[in-house]
Amino acid sequence: MKTIKSLTFLIILVTVSSCKHERNPNPTTPPMKKKEVVYQVFTRLFGNTNTTNKPWGTIEENGVGKFADFSDKALSKIKDLGVTHVWYTGVPHHAVINDYTGYGISNDDPDVVKGRAGSPYAVKDYYNVNPDLATDPSKRLEEFKELIQRTHNAGLKVIIDIVPNHVARNYEGMTNPKGVEDFGASDDTSKEYDVNNNFYYIPDEPFKVPEWKDGYLPLGGDENRLVDAKFEEVPAKWTGNGSRLAQPHFNDWYETVKINYGVRPDGTKDFEELPEEYRNKDYKAHFEFWKDKTLPDSWRKFRDITQYWLDFGVDGFRFDMAEMVPVEFWSYLNSNIKIKNPEAFLLAEVYNPDLYRDYIHQGKMDYLYDKVELYDSIKHIMKGYGWTDHIPVVQKGMADIEHHMLHFLENHDEQRIASPDFVGNAQLGKPAMVVSATISTSPTMIYFGQEVGEPGAENAGFGKSTRTSIFDYIGVPHHQRWVNNKKFDGGQLSEKEKSLRDFYKRLLNFTINSEALMGEYQEIHFYNKDNTEGYDHRVLSYVRWSSDEKLIVLSNFDAHKAYSFSLKVPEEVISKWQLKDGKYPLTEALYGELKTNMDINDGQGQIQVELEPLQSYIFKITE
Repeated sequence: MKTIKSLTFLIILVTVSSCKHERNPNPTTPPMKKKEVVYQVFTRLFGNTNTTNKPWGTIEENGVGKFADFSDKALSKIKDLGVTHVWYTGVPHHAVINDYTGYGISNDDPDVVKGRAGSPYAVKDYYNVNPDLATDPSKRLEEFKELIQRTHNAGLKVIIDIVPNHVARNYEGMTNPKGVEDFGASDDTSKEYDVNNNFYYIPDEPFKVPEWKDGYLPLGGDENRLVDAKFEEVPAKWTGNGSRLAQPHFNDWYETVKINYGVRPDGTKDFEELPEEYRNKDYKAHFEFWKDKTLPDSWRKFRDITQYWLDFGVDGFRFDMAEMVPVEFWSYLNSNIKIKNPEAFLLAEVYNPDLYRDYIHQGKMDYLYDKVELYDSIKHIMKGYGWTDHIPVVQKGMADIEHHMLHFLENHDEQRIASPDFVGNAQLGKPAMVVSATISTSPTMIYFGQEVGEPGAENAGFGKSTRTSIFDYIGVPHHQRWVNNKKFDGGQLSEKEKSLRDFYKRLLNFTINSEALMGEYQEIHFYNKDNTEGYDHRVLSYVRWSSDEKLIVLSNFDAHKAYSFSLKVPEEVISKWQLKDGKYPLTEALYGELKTNMDINDGQGQIQVELEPLQSYIFKITE
């Protein structure tokens, strides 16, 4: 984002943002409950204490975490961090390299597997779990069931991945429930498309392995009898990202095949579309709409998969690349989920802001990633070239759907904050985290290791560092220091790392207990830019309130500059709060050490503030 150099440009930006989102001017009202916090954990890495970290290392060389590593103590520490939900990433059985033929599982071909451990988004069997994660692979479902129970006993809810857009090239449901037919088992492979085919085909052409680029070799060049630049698939199927080439490109999602939902190759739909009025109807109405409709086979297959996991005890799902699947399918799937469990937590990965409202209102998603708007804006500010002026503009544009836009600063797809390719210093994430966690009523998500400054610096094998690898067996060093040989007490953390985790713990626990954060929001940033000497675009301020709690949030994003100014709370806010002229004590909610006052004169509040680099305050009015 280029630096904003004039008020004229800012006015244009506000106007464009407002026009862009005028389709649904009425804000959604969240139920009056507390904020939710999702702890995303890459399941096979969490409990791994092996520190070898050999590039392309085997499971024996580099180690792997297990379901059993999430002990009662580990889960209690996650809960104590201020977490309400655990997203166990990589649970469904995906393609792996390790040999499990002794357990009735076929080997996967390294020519169509990314990394030594495999991508969690190339699911091989939707009715079972990754055998790597089990102490006894023959009892892997039982071990996951026990983990769900331990998680529930800790007062936490369980989220797992569902990846409806694609499956592994070597999909093979070895443990399907009775009556469940595998994907593609009844497909007419002579046709590119049929409404009830589960896949798209390239008739009369065999699949070809991509041409490897930039010196890449499967398994880093290690010998394996299946590495022969061949994978038998006749006829070839479309690749997961939509490539229609029999030989996909190296940068395509070549390890996966795309699911057919009844969308013809020309983009037209082979199913009934939702009437426009269903945008404003609840999931029960959506469920009734689809009850008597003739639907593509793939729709029912994924409905049955999610119903299976709900019966298993899972509390919600994170849907991968949801925008690549038609919104009508989500209306059908999510209404079926909600009929079974109205409290199910449904989170979707959608990156096109023009589609947000469709997937929320028509697709009945609870939450979408707020990546393109808030995350990208905050990232630019953290990197030094963005202005905080952009954040209130983003929030104004999202006002009608802000509750549905989940906030995060890290996840498995994004660079670690402490990576040199991001900002190289986990401390720079502190003001960003305060803003991300307190500016809206939406849930907050953090990624395991974020709370201790994990930089994602390891060369694991497939792909680049800066993101903790999702493709290989690897240790996660800063996180391992917190694990401390499975004592889960942070015993090996440095003082700076302990302090950072303490900050996250204070902040997240505050958010899940605050009524104001589920209430009203108003920015006071531009008022202070216009009226407060010494206040500028590296600082952000806003207020949050409910009937019983009033908060003033102030963050300094600058790593070097300290500020001293008299923060103004405008007359409009003071009037809404029904406060009279006088002196009002303030308590700082995160650390409680700073006590000051807000002086109200002639209806305007003023707070004298000394703000150190990267410091944030959450002031709570004590009337």
